[in-house]
Amino acid sequence: MKHFLKITFLFMLVWSCTDEPVETIFFDLDTENGIFIACEGNFMYGNGSLSFYHPEKKEVTNHLFQARNNAPLGDVVQSLAQKGNSLFIVVNNSGKIVVADSRTIEFQRNITGLVSPRYIHFVTDGKAYISDLYAGHITLFNPETLGITGTIDLEGHTSEQMVQVGKYVFVSHWVNGEHILMIDTQTDELVDKIKVPAQPKDLRVDKNGKIWALCGGSFENSVVEENPSALVRLDPETHTMEQIYRFNEGMFSSGLEMNVAGDTLYFLNNGVFKMAVNSRHLPDSAFIPENEKLFYHLAVDPRSGEIYVADAIDYTQYAVIYRFTQGGVLKDSFKAGINPSDFLFN
Repeated sequence: MKHFLKITFLFMLVWSCTDEPVETIFFDLDTENGIFIACEGNFMYGNGSLSFYHPEKKEVTNHLFQARNNAPLGDVVQSLAQKGNSLFIVVNNSGKIVVADSRTIEFQRNITGLVSPRYIHFVTDGKAYISDLYAGHITLFNPETLGITGTIDLEGHTSEQMVQVGKYVFVSHWVNGEHILMIDTQTDELVDKIKVPAQPKDLRVDKNGKIWALCGGSFENSVVEENPSALVRLDPETHTMEQIYRFNEGMFSSGLEMNVAGDTLYFLNNGVFKMAVNSRHLPDSAFIPENEKLFYHLAVDPRSGEIYVADAIDYTQYAVIYRFTQGGVLKDSFKAGINPSDFLFN
């Protein structure tokens, strides 16, 4: 947009318990210095949204896509990815990826034909992978043409988060899974799988090239082997699990993150926990206590090292996002959409 423009939207959402709706202000954004936030919304309500936060100005813009395009994003906004000037918004339960201009948020195109997309991993300028919660394959697409080019058969497994070490992409099989899958990016084939504790989800790579996986553990009547949640370290060269850190029974951890130096892990477990990658045991207490909040998602700014924690409140209200320094001191807070699920730092 060429001219400074402000549009205020008041969304009277009958399903929300919020006393006052979040004010939405849209204007020309400094997207090179801000943070996009994917907000899931509520399952089957189609109220997923996109927020944008400028940390220096301490300004937040909510319902950004709808304000720009006069159209909703869809049902369950899961994750975000960016390639060049294209912003890819993965809308899980709508089975699509919405592509928008990352500078103006103007709608460009939908990528459809997906079952339940979760995350995008860019392999090259002309090739990317889309994981899927229910499909037994990874979808390949071309980020330049936005066309689907094929699939990778996962032999009965499904796919969640993806990280790359060398020519291999490692993929977690989350729901009812107990393996990390290995994809050869040169042949686009499943070449191996590594057995881990039940339901691995979040994946990160540390400074030593080791892969960390946060496993949710099994539940009552689960089809996978019964075991509690765990944090594990994998060796991508030997395709083996090197270390297992077991959580106490009944504890559920989520939101694994790594700092930019690759030497410190963060995760949620009724608070934010901080752990050095060379530690021999899990931390004893929370780095940032949860207190009476409901921590839903965690992110670490790769530039500043600041920590962002989303408080879902009760899963139906607009969330509050807290911004902490590296030392865990509260620096700012702001309201975003319902159930923030992913942060994209530019």
